[in-house]
Amino acid sequence: MSRLRFGAFLAPFHPAGENPTLAIQRDLRLAEHMDYLGYDELWIGEHHSAGSEIIAAPEIFIAAAAERTRNIKLGTGVTSVAYHNPLWVADRMVMLDHLTRGRAMFGAGPGSLPTDSAMIGLDPTDTRELLDVNFDIIMRLLAGETVSAETKTHRLIEARLQLRPYTEPCFDIAVAAVASPTGPRLAGRYGTGLLSIGATLTKEGFDALAHHWNVVEERAAHYKRPAPDRSQWRLVGLMHIAETREQAYHDVEHGIEQWFRYFQRVAAFPQMSVEGNGLKEMIDFINEAGVGAIGTPADARAQVQRLWDQSGGFGAMLLMAHEWANPEATRRSFELIAQHVMPHFQGKNDGQGLSHAESTLAAKRTAEERRPGYAQAQLSAVEHMTEKYAQEVADKKS
Repeated sequence: MSRLRFGAFLAPFHPAGENPTLAIQRDLRLAEHMDYLGYDELWIGEHHSAGSEIIAAPEIFIAAAAERTRNIKLGTGVTSVAYHNPLWVADRMVMLDHLTRGRAMFGAGPGSLPTDSAMIGLDPTDTRELLDVNFDIIMRLLAGETVSAETKTHRLIEARLQLRPYTEPCFDIAVAAVASPTGPRLAGRYGTGLLSIGATLTKEGFDALAHHWNVVEERAAHYKRPAPDRSQWRLVGLMHIAETREQAYHDVEHGIEQWFRYFQRVAAFPQMSVEGNGLKEMIDFINEAGVGAIGTPADARAQVQRLWDQSGGFGAMLLMAHEWANPEATRRSFELIAQHVMPHFQGKNDGQGLSHAESTLAAKRTAEERRPGYAQAQLSAVEHMTEKYAQEVADKKS
């Protein structure tokens, strides 16, 4: 296993009816917290309706978060490409690439909420068809081409970018995959990364996880592209971690029901509607169906390993940000994952193939095994120096 990156996917999910200003500020503080803890990536969504996912422009959020962080990479997770003029999408991303000095990432998708697209006269089929068309235009613009094209929603006449990306040859690009093969098809065709968002949110999605990358590889071969690199594959999963499983269960009683009800009653994409009626049933479903982990760091490590085994390997584990627990417990969960989960999946690119956790544990075991001999040697050294000093005193007196 090569170094596994860790990050988060921030839709975000906030209870409708609460103060949106404070909710967005919590999201920015989460970005700062993750940067301090050494997380690699944070992806921010775009939504315009339904009351819970309240970031309308991930690019603006990224610009604000970039000024509050130092190392973490920040991506649009995702830009709903069908809603926008593709020229301006590419132009904004290049600007962000410069503002962040290479920390911006571009995630593309069709848009997940039908209530969003309905307001601009598009249905879910339209948005998926437009994703194909607009993504092709965006990729051509980023490659430096001049593009003339007419889509269902926009007309471009000799369109080109006045700036080249800060990152050479270009910043990270990934296409979202929920249930349909749309995302994997585009990732394979254009050689971009893949964001598997919905694959871990239902038992069926988890079971089919390995097929996502199969589609990427098939499309890459069809378009005679080099075999894709699995390091570009990002999986989004559900977790809340505490010191004990009992504490984790207690923590999520704060808000997990609201999260479930959002998918069951508000968000009109049933492939992400997990089962559950009572609190206990909801928590048990997350753990027992294999879609996530509510428990201890050991439970989180086991879930990452299951995802690795089911998928055949990937590049980044993204935690789906939620407000199952209160802000303090949520930040603690991210901290425990950074302390006790990430080190088990990072550092194996050294000559010995040891993770950061295995390396320090191996050092500890070696010290424990050799302690009896070393302890005796220490005592002998002390005795030697004591006797030597006594002899020096005796010689002085004589």
